[in-house]
Formats: sequence, structure tokens, C-alpha cells
Amino acid sequence: MNFFSPKLRYSFIAGLLLSSPSFAQINALNVEPSSWWAGMQNSQLQLLVYGENISQFEVKLINAAGVNLVKFDASQSQHHLFIDLDLTQARPQTLIFGLYDKDQLVQQIEYPILARQKDAQHRQGFNNKDVIYLITPDRFVNGNPNNDNHPDMLEEANRKDKDGRHGGDILGIRKALPYLKDLGVTQLWINPLLENNQGRYSYHGYSTTNFYKIDPRFGSNAEYKSLVEEASRFGIGVIKDVVVNHMGSGHHWMTGDNSLGFPTSTWINGQSNWLENNKNITYTSHRRTTVQDPYAAAIDTAEFENGWFTDTMPDLNQRDPYLATYLIQNSIWWVEYAGLSGIREDTYSYADKAFLTKWSQAIMAEYPHFNIVGEEWSANPITVSYWQAGKINQDGYQSYSPSMMDFPLYEKIISSLNEKEDWGSGLITLYEMLANDVVYANPTQLVLFEGNHDTNRLFSLLNQDITLYKMAMAYVLTSNRIPQIFYGTEVLMTSPTKDRNDGAVRADFPGGWQGDEVNVFDKQNMSAQQLDALSFTKTLLQYRQQSTAISAGTLKHFAPKNGVYVQFRQTDDEILMIIYNKNEQPLELDLQRFNQIIQPSNKAKDILTSDTFSLGSALKLTQKGVTILSITQQSSKG
Repeated sequence: MNFFSPKLRYSFIAGLLLSSPSFAQINALNVEPSSWWAGMQNSQLQLLVYGENISQFEVKLINAAGVNLVKFDASQSQHHLFIDLDLTQARPQTLIFGLYDKDQLVQQIEYPILARQKDAQHRQGFNNKDVIYLITPDRFVNGNPNNDNHPDMLEEANRKDKDGRHGGDILGIRKALPYLKDLGVTQLWINPLLENNQGRYSYHGYSTTNFYKIDPRFGSNAEYKSLVEEASRFGIGVIKDVVVNHMGSGHHWMTGDNSLGFPTSTWINGQSNWLENNKNITYTSHRRTTVQDPYAAAIDTAEFENGWFTDTMPDLNQRDPYLATYLIQNSIWWVEYAGLSGIREDTYSYADKAFLTKWSQAIMAEYPHFNIVGEEWSANPITVSYWQAGKINQDGYQSYSPSMMDFPLYEKIISSLNEKEDWGSGLITLYEMLANDVVYANPTQLVLFEGNHDTNRLFSLLNQDITLYKMAMAYVLTSNRIPQIFYGTEVLMTSPTKDRNDGAVRADFPGGWQGDEVNVFDKQNMSAQQLDALSFTKTLLQYRQQSTAISAGTLKHFAPKNGVYVQFRQTDDEILMIIYNKNEQPLELDLQRFNQIIQPSNKAKDILTSDTFSLGSALKLTQKGVTILSITQQSSKG
């Protein structure tokens, strides 16, 4: 049942307006979350109810089978109520509770308690078998030009503005599903789709103005749910980009003619300064290590945690218990409503770290086979490892998020391929960074990427060297990690390479708009290099779908010598040898060095060229690049 269909939305609003005729209606009445489910692991639910002067009323249950009213709290706002319910014995129903003034019913509210889908709690999160494809939805495919603008949204589409809205949407992603399936993608991480009703620079989605509503320029809640359902039929899961650290300054808590203000006095950091003087804002220091540094001064930690990202991104105060519950329930609501297979959590360490423990624990308790990946943008693996589930930290901090983005290894891929080969530079630095896996609780659960919406484009960072590009892609896609690629990398999208270039990095996907000169979907006007890169990526992605050595095998690597770095991925049934060669001139690779894994009697197949041959004592490498060999042992009877 889709609660957000027009019919059901009308029914819900009609329920809100049921009241005793002797009293006036409560204006701007709204309830969040807008629905919940019976049979959840955590049976406690806290509703946030908005309405003018609502705090003066008493709350009583009128029709509630197996539901207990634990308490209601007006908090510090006259326009907000928090209602705590115990759903331990609840069954699916339309719950009705009333607002009373001195035992006189003023208004009653209908609230849907829904039935869960079968085995919803056992949903499978993304894992090492998957390939994640990151999409910036405004810049991918414009499936419905009619929703490019919306009368209730401030910013209008302007494709000529690199920092403006361009019109990509949910329908566009749905139309691209056959392409993504054919490419070999199994998961979509989509930059935030929630409403961002900001005056400008809102296309990226990280300035939420409604935590329970898809931005109408992308589509609707129902369309988002339909996307997940249709993607599933293509064997593709959907990962939601969640932001708990901050929101948009255009949220109705902060502004607008219909604003009822903040639900509590501590909803955002710096709230009193904001209310007194909108310009007196403290910004984050971005010193992320201060929350784990054993010697950090309290003032440094506070300056990092409590500061705003920008003047358009107020910092949420997760130490407020009501806000903490609101954010936890919001994440769970979207997983349950849409049927998600994962969460990518933005700016992970910027939120209160005690809250992050509660947030990740609550989600993983509800969905034990789920997955959460956090963004900790640091080149230091010690900093990143602190936030992964299972890490035993000196200060006792515990996380329940299984995965983190592997920024340290990503950055080393780029630098090692660009550097000159020497004793302490080049591929040896990539080898040594991988050796730092000793600091992680579970390094194979990290998400390794070739780029994302905040990094300059891979092909450009590698000086548009197609050979280095292929080496980088092969490293990501054959690693003992969960791989992620950024939309358009497979067709060599480019960007400037110095400083931030968000508008160019998140450029429109070729063929995503009617009339595009280059169209990837039908291969119209693509260059020979683009076609080569697309074919290379597709071959690798499709191979790894049936390779247990990549998805579940052990990793063994050999220290680089003479500009050649060799890795093996291995199971009992499959051996994969990946050779990274930075030499411009032909050379012979001595295979005897690897005889603990392979023997001269072994057969080999190059998965990129399909050439087959027998291995001898040496392997001739004719040119710079990556070679990927699937090796089979010669039968003793052969």
C-alpha cells in the first residue's frame, strides 16, 4: 500500500480534520512520521505533531488495538507535541487519538499502522558481490521534463548554469535501468532525493527541507518506491544517501510564512544565536580527528562538532533526545517504506558520535543483514577505521556501521599511478597503503571507489591516459573491497583537476537529455576512446559477477619490482592474477617468484582479450597496462 498516493493522502488529511463542531480546527496540523508498521523490532514509536498552539491539549487514544500511549510531551514549543506509543502488541490498523481541552474532544487524528512486507526484517544489504553505481540524479537522465520546475519550489531549472538545476529525475533513472543492468551494475547509490527548497545551489540534495518528502522536481515518494521495485526486477538494489548532520536553511523549522518554529529549544546548534541574529553563525572547523584524538582540547572538539557547514546548512544537534529519535526513525522509515538495500551516511564523523552509535545500532538491530557505509573523508586509515563496526578503540567507542568509504586507498590509487616509479614512490605506495589493512576491523567491508561527486574526474586526474585509467578501474573492481564507480566514469567524463569543480564533476550524462549530441545509451557520436573504456568497464563488471575469487576470495600481493605490481585473488576453484605494469617498454615477468600460487603447468586466460596460453617460467609483458589472468591448474591426468 502506498501511503503517499493522492487518494491515501486525502484520506489521511481528512482524518486529521475530524473534530468536534464546537471547536475551531487546529491550523497546519501535521504528523511525522506519517505512518509506521506493526511488528517492528523496536516497538517504541515517537510521533512529532505540528499544529498552532497544540501544546495546550491533552492526548488520549480513542481507537487503538494493542497500542499503549506511553506519554505525550509539549516540550518547549507551543506548536509541537511529542507522542510516545508502545506498539508491542499492535496489529495493522487505523489508529485514532484525540486532542482534548479539559476532557472536551477538540480534534481527532487518524494514524495508519501498516502491515510489514514478508521478511522485511531480513532484507539483504549490499556486499562484496555488488558493484555500486553512484548517480547525481539532477545530472543523470531527464526522464520527465514536465517536473523540471514546480510552483512550490524556489529554484528553477537552468541547464546553462553549471551550479543550477538541470532536470534529471527519478523517471530518468528508471529509463536507464536496462543500460545499468547490461553494464553490470547491481546497486545504485543515489545522491539525496529529498526536498531541497533552497533559493539556489540546491540540485545536489544535501540541504534537506523536508525529511519525509521526495523533491517534486525529482518525482514523488511513490515514484521513488516504484524505482526501487523496478530496479529490483533488474537485479539492482538502491542505497539511500542519508544526512543526519545538517539540513537546509529553507526548512520550515527555520523559515517561511507557515513556520511553527523549532520543536525544542536545542534542535540545532547555535539556535539561540540564529533566533536573535541570523548572521551570528559559528562554522565547523572540519578538524575531524578531534573527536578521536586522546589529547584533543574540548574547545577544538566542540568547534568541529557544533559548527555549521555553511550558512545554508544549519547543524543539527543530535544530543537533543527528541531530534535523535526523529532522525533514527526517519532513516528506518525510508528503509521500510521503500525497501532499500543500504544507507550511505554523509559527513559521518560530523554528527555527535554517541548519537551515531545509537543510530547505527538501531538500524542494524531492525535489519541485521543490512549495510551502512559512512563517509569519513580522510587519507589516514586510522581515522577511517575508528568508525567501522567491530573496531576496538582505545577510548571504548563502538560503532555499528559495517562499512566506511575507503578514502585512503582511493587517494593512493591516483597518486601511485601518476608518480614516477622509484624506491619510495609509485606502485610501492599503493602496496604499502593496502598493508595498512591491519588497522581495520573488517577491511573487506570497505567501499573502494574511483571517484565520487566531490572528487575530480578519474580520467582527468590520470592526465587522460587511457592505460592508467584502465589500471585504476581494474584495481577498484578486482579489489578485496565493495567497489563503487561514479556515473560517467565508464565513458571518460572529464573535469578540471585543481581544487573543487563540483559543477563540472557533476556534469550531465551524455544522452540523458533529448537532443544531446553524444548519447551513451545508443552509442551515438561516442569517441573511439569512450567506446573502448565502456567496453573495458562492461567486461570487468560482467566478469566479476561470476567470479568467486573476486567476491569472496583471499588476497595475496607481491611487493612491486621494476614497475610491476602483482596481486592474486583466490578460492579453491579459481585463481585470478592481476598484473599492473607501468613500463613503456616490453619486459619479461619472472613467474617463478609466484610459484607458491601458480605452476608452469597452469593454463591461463586473459579475461580482457580472451587469449589462452600455458604459463612458463616467464610472462612477456609487451606494453604498459593491466593484465588479468584467470588461471586453471593442469589436470594430473592431462
